[in-house]
Amino acid sequence: MSTITANPTALSKKQVITAIYAATVAFLTYASVYAYRKPFTVAMFEGLSFWGVKYQVLLIISQGLGYMCSKFYGIKFIAELKRAGRWKTSAILVGSAWFCLLIFGLVPAPWGMLCMFGNGFMLGFMWGIVFSYVEGRKTTDFIGATMAVSFIFAGGFTRSVALWLKDSWGVPEQWLAFVTGLVFVVPLLIFMYLLERIPAPDPEDIAERTVRLPMTKEQRIQFLRLFGFGTITLIVIYLFLTIMRDVRDNFMSNIWTELGYGQKPAIFTKTETITSIVILIMISLLVGIRKNIRAFRLAHVMILAGFVLAGISSALFLAGMMGGALWMQLAGLGLYMGYIPFNCIFFERLIASFKIVGNVGFLIYLVDAYGYAGSMLVMLSKEIFQIKLTWSQFYPAGVVIFSVIGIVGTVFSLVYFNRKYESLKPA
Repeated sequence: MSTITANPTALSKKQVITAIYAATVAFLTYASVYAYRKPFTVAMFEGLSFWGVKYQVLLIISQGLGYMCSKFYGIKFIAELKRAGRWKTSAILVGSAWFCLLIFGLVPAPWGMLCMFGNGFMLGFMWGIVFSYVEGRKTTDFIGATMAVSFIFAGGFTRSVALWLKDSWGVPEQWLAFVTGLVFVVPLLIFMYLLERIPAPDPEDIAERTVRLPMTKEQRIQFLRLFGFGTITLIVIYLFLTIMRDVRDNFMSNIWTELGYGQKPAIFTKTETITSIVILIMISLLVGIRKNIRAFRLAHVMILAGFVLAGISSALFLAGMMGGALWMQLAGLGLYMGYIPFNCIFFERLIASFKIVGNVGFLIYLVDAYGYAGSMLVMLSKEIFQIKLTWSQFYPAGVVIFSVIGIVGTVFSLVYFNRKYESLKPA
């Protein structure tokens, strides 16, 4: 693997138009996919508990376990994904996930746990499939960032839709997930069709970002041998980012209710939209950096700054020196400053910097698998060990601890990959 960097070239008009089109379609597609994943979390299922654990928590954990399993299987599945037939695969996966929500509405508790496990497993592959349409381009940073912020925006927006259906149309909690999915069926089909129309990377894209091909088992092993310690570090960093992000995402309704904003459904969309815009601007600024290793280093800096912001704001909130709404905004911004780069620019630039013939999906699913495993472990621990803290107390305390570990890990990763780059660079 050599590290010769392509000469910087300006974007052509066609590349700009393609980037805008691809970014818009990828954003809308994945935002629609979210409608089949997160809206059920606004249902509290008050009074329902099994084995000493609230039913809402059991459902979230069940879906998370399904998502985690898909990530482990996706290390192979997404790495070996071929371009032909992706839309059929997507339709089958999302359709199956929606069918699980239909069954969820029909069966009594606690059997809904099995439905949510199946739902999570099916949807866990969708990020890798959608991202495969946009990777390996000179504009992937921008496209990927736009796609990545979709789950910040969509997490709030689809919950707002679910609450609207519940409050305005009287949809029962058991059916909220299925009905919300029904609202997004036609838009998702349209966006999947448009996704398939995105042009493949052109010769200039390939020259700068390398060709993206399915990775065999041997190629995956070769990568891990070459970047072993760095990969372990990235898994640890992403583990804590996923825990912070997933707990906040799954229990956002609980936290906002505890902070006194339970009757304001628009708060979901408002705060997450602001975060989405800020993150998109930050990531988009890296599009103009043509030298891959430089952008890769700056991605480390952004992740580091995110840990610092999330940690400090949470510490101030716990000390009573910051209001709940401002803390939720800043903590969310900080964790997504770390989380989003991994899902759009970090591995994209890593592959391009070291001229690796492969795809981003393998790396994303590798760290995602362990990230979700850690997230499930934290949520189970709170319930099993009966930690007597509300989510608005438990979450910020965890963020402070994880941020410290994340800062140390990010600095180590930056030093490691810098040294590896220098050692592999031609004399």
